[in-house]
Amino acid sequence: MRVGLVCPYSLSLPGGVQAQTLGLARVLRGMGHEARVLAPCDGPPPELFVTPLGNSIPTAANGSMAPVAPDPAASLRLIRALRDEQFDVVHIHEPMAPGPALTAVVMHAAPTVGTFHAAGDSASYKWLNRPLYRLAARIDARCAVSEDARLLAERYLGGSYEVLFNGVEVDRWQGAEPVKPDGPTIFFCGRHEPRKGLEVLLEAMALLPPEVQCWVGGTGPDTARLRARYAGDPRIEWLGRVTDDEKMARMRGASVFCAPSLGGESFGVVLIEAMAARTPIVASDLPGYRNVARPDRDAVLVPPDDPAALAAGLRAVLSDDAAADQLRRAGAERADRFSMDRLAGRYLALYTELHHGELGRRMAERVQCRRGRRRNIPST
Repeated sequence: MRVGLVCPYSLSLPGGVQAQTLGLARVLRGMGHEARVLAPCDGPPPELFVTPLGNSIPTAANGSMAPVAPDPAASLRLIRALRDEQFDVVHIHEPMAPGPALTAVVMHAAPTVGTFHAAGDSASYKWLNRPLYRLAARIDARCAVSEDARLLAERYLGGSYEVLFNGVEVDRWQGAEPVKPDGPTIFFCGRHEPRKGLEVLLEAMALLPPEVQCWVGGTGPDTARLRARYAGDPRIEWLGRVTDDEKMARMRGASVFCAPSLGGESFGVVLIEAMAARTPIVASDLPGYRNVARPDRDAVLVPPDDPAALAAGLRAVLSDDAAADQLRRAGAERADRFSMDRLAGRYLALYTELHHGELGRRMAERVQCRRGRRRNIPST
C-alpha cells in the first residue's frame, strides 16, 4: 500500500508530532509498505523517504512555538507531490495546522486519515471555528492521540474520533549505547519555555545533594536567561539541541529522566521513550502524563510547579536502588504496550478499510478518469 504521511512541522527540529510521523513511516516501510513523509525541512531531509516542502516559520501555538510552513510555496510543493505519488491513503497529522496539512485536507487527493495531537484549548479552533468545522468534515477517518486530544477536537470540530495512543520504536531505544555519567545524573530534554518546566527543575537542583548532576538538552526562548541565572552551578551541563541518537544515548545513561512540565501535554510520549530506555521517571502529575504512566508504578508523579516536591521525588529515586529497579521493570513492560509496531498495525487496518471500501473505489475511479483526460489532451 502507498501511504503519504503529512506532517505540518519542520522535521529538522525535534518534536512529538515529527517523531510520530517519522517513526510510523519507518515501521510501515519495514512491513513492506511504500510510506513517504511530506513535511517542511530546514535543511537536508532526515530520511530518504522524506519529501521536503520548504523551510518553516516559528509560529505561536498552544503555549509553544510551532515550526510550520504556511507559505504558498510549501503548499504548492505538497499539491505537486500528492498528484505525482498517487497515494492509496493520505494520513495527515494535526490536519488543521496551517500550511501543508490543511492543504492536504482541502485537496482530498485520496482517502484521508487525520490524527489530532493537541490538547487543552486552541485559539485557532475557537476563532476560526466555522471554516475549520467545515474543512474537518472532509477527513474520512479521525483519530486522536489521547482522550484530552479527542475532547478538544470534538468540542470545536464535531465528528467522532478513535483514540490511538502515540507509539515508540522500542527496539531503537533499548539498543542504544548509553553515555556513561560520572555520578547520579538527571536528564531533561525539551524546549526551553515556561510550559516545559525546566526552571522548576533547575530550582529543585539546589535542594539535591552536591554529587547530583543534570544534563539539559534542547533550546528555546528561555535558554539564555536560564543559562545566565544558573551559570554558577557546575553540576548543570547544557547540551544544546541533541540529535535523536544522542537523546537515546543520554536517556539510556541517565539515572533518572525528569519531565517537569506545567501543562499542555496531550500525551506523554517522552515518558514512553524513557520507559523503553529502561530509565526511571520523575514527572509532573498531569492528565497527559497519566495517559502513559501509572503513579508510583511506572513513574513518580509530583505536583507541577513545585520545586520542593520535584526535588523530593528525584531524591527518592536517586537514593533507593530497589525503587529505581522496580520503576525500570514496570516501565519496560508498559512501553511494550505503546510500541510503534502495535500502533502501525492499528493504522494499517484503518488504511486498508478506507482503501478497499466504497470510498477507496470511488477515489480510484476518479484518478483513472483524470489520467484518461490527460492522455486525450492533444499535443501542441
